[in-house]
Amino acid sequence: MSTHTSLTNWSPLDDRAIAYARALAMDAVQKVGNGHPGTAMALAPVAYTLFQRHLVHDPADPHWVGRDRFILSCGHSSMTLYTQLFFSGYGLTMKDLQEFRTQGSLTPGHPEFGHTDGVEMTTGPLGAGVATAVGFAMAARYERGLLDPDAPAGQSPFDHCIWVICSDGDLQEGVSAEASSLAGTQELGNLNVIYDDNRISIEGDTHVSFTEDVSARYRAYGWDVIEVATRADGNVDLVALDAAMLSAKKQTAKPTLIRLKTVIAWPAPKLRNTAKSHGSALGDEEIAATKVELGLNPDEKFAMPDDVLAHIRLVKDRGAATRKEWNERFNAWKSSHADKAALLERLVKRELPHGWDSALPVFEAGKDIATRAASGKVINAIAGVLPEFWGGSADLAESNNTTIEGGGSFLPQTSAMKDANPYGRIIHFGIREHAMGSILNGITLHGLSRAFGGTFAVFSDYMRPSVRLAALMNIPTTFVWTHDSIGLGEDGPTHQPIEHLAALRAIPNFATIRPADANEVAQAWKSILTRQQPAGILLSRQNLPVFDRTVYASADGVDRGAYVLVHAPKKADVVIIATGSEVSLAVKSAEALNAQGISTQVVSAPCLEWFNQESESYRESVIPSSALRVSIEAGIAQGWREYVGDSGVIISLDHYGASASASQLFTEFGFTVDNVVSKVLAARK
Repeated sequence: MSTHTSLTNWSPLDDRAIAYARALAMDAVQKVGNGHPGTAMALAPVAYTLFQRHLVHDPADPHWVGRDRFILSCGHSSMTLYTQLFFSGYGLTMKDLQEFRTQGSLTPGHPEFGHTDGVEMTTGPLGAGVATAVGFAMAARYERGLLDPDAPAGQSPFDHCIWVICSDGDLQEGVSAEASSLAGTQELGNLNVIYDDNRISIEGDTHVSFTEDVSARYRAYGWDVIEVATRADGNVDLVALDAAMLSAKKQTAKPTLIRLKTVIAWPAPKLRNTAKSHGSALGDEEIAATKVELGLNPDEKFAMPDDVLAHIRLVKDRGAATRKEWNERFNAWKSSHADKAALLERLVKRELPHGWDSALPVFEAGKDIATRAASGKVINAIAGVLPEFWGGSADLAESNNTTIEGGGSFLPQTSAMKDANPYGRIIHFGIREHAMGSILNGITLHGLSRAFGGTFAVFSDYMRPSVRLAALMNIPTTFVWTHDSIGLGEDGPTHQPIEHLAALRAIPNFATIRPADANEVAQAWKSILTRQQPAGILLSRQNLPVFDRTVYASADGVDRGAYVLVHAPKKADVVIIATGSEVSLAVKSAEALNAQGISTQVVSAPCLEWFNQESESYRESVIPSSALRVSIEAGIAQGWREYVGDSGVIISLDHYGASASASQLFTEFGFTVDNVVSKVLAARK
């Protein structure tokens, strides 16, 4: 008998489907011997109701542009998502569920983007899903502005919702607070977050550390908050939840938080509402007893009756019907918006328009310019030819040079702020570096635009989790970090990055780019946009000389990661490798060494990761192993021994800086021609 008869079109088969979903969570974790069954059991009715009744999706096409996006922020409860992907017909099979958390399976311990169809992002680091979802919601609005800005609200084929299920842990992490605050300011009415408030974490009752009024906090952020209580028997009140979801979809003026009280591991007789059920298998005896409570056969494992699955899979038919109706609206839009349709086709393919790079500025030698300033000019040049290009900074636009001139501030229609534009190209992240990183990832994952975000290089530490996730997901998010060395000067050691270049280079699948002059900046941006890889560009506060490219090698070499800027007069006795602001020092040092008859080659190495991808023969031609190899970089020595060898020279900075002018600091800490020449001469004895 159905326990939810007041739900329209709800049948006993729906109740049975939820019961089997709970059983699958128990069975999968028990089989592998580890995992998180309790939350998946409690969330089974929530995810089922969402996927069956509210989520706009077409399981036949996980990449459909018009779909809603769903993010399981509490990624440890991955069976919550995998079960619904299996139920809905995304391609997961019962065998995949049986291989949960095993090597090579489509059902890893935490959902992984690009690995399993239907997974919109990699989740597991708590808070990241909520914060990244804010980026999804912002991207949805911006893309609508690109493609269909004049359509009435809710009438565009590009209008859709972002749905999130999150946990107590997600809302304890600071990154979710940063992003949620911004979401309220942005009035992201397309963002709906279901908060699983079960008051249980690994250490037990969350009230040992988390007693705030979450609802009041989110109302203060500017969210609509709907509270759904647990039923008297401990089960989820699906009638109230369904009504809350309907209300959330109708709320277009602000994001919605549905605060849902649940009982973890319901209806396990002994382990419901316990910390043990959070992260451990329940055990055969408890599982059997729970299945009895659910009205299932306690002796069956991974059971799924044909009639129940057939009923569940009707969601594919509903999805196809929704898609058909959407296609009609989309085709009508396409026929009346030929130019926008062509733009959409290009964006879906992630292609760049022919000749776009001809807009990139060429900087003349003879006038020094900070690479951050050069980057600002390049950003504006790119913005002129790529409408999908947008971004901002963590309240440092004037310092980071990240403003798109005349782009308008990305703010809701109701904002009274100057230049507010719901489809503006300038994002004001506020002083929220961690959220900025996650939001950028969300914009990138949403799929059609290219976004960037800037702050000081020293604060890349605050962004490391989101940078790592970008690398893990292999998505082309672009991070801009200025004030990249002691060259920032008087702000002192709190703001002077020392270990940061090495730390960023330690992230696999991430390109750390430190251009030497303005033309390297332009080429670096070109390389970033033509590659499908996450990247960070590090830029100077202080002015740097612009190399005369009729004398020195072309900046095109940036695309190969490192290149010979100055060839040795004859076979190289010495090769000096430098990055960023230290390249000009390397050039001057080479001139001094060549004057002494020591044949010296200078290598600019803006991106070691790209250089490492080149052939061995190219790398040997740039940095010949027969020469004395010397590196110069105003950061820690870590990582450079690989390039200079055991007998090479590393000129580095292995202590914190000080509050003084850039010129004084570089001189005091040994970044001078005299010191470089002295070290080379000593090494050649």
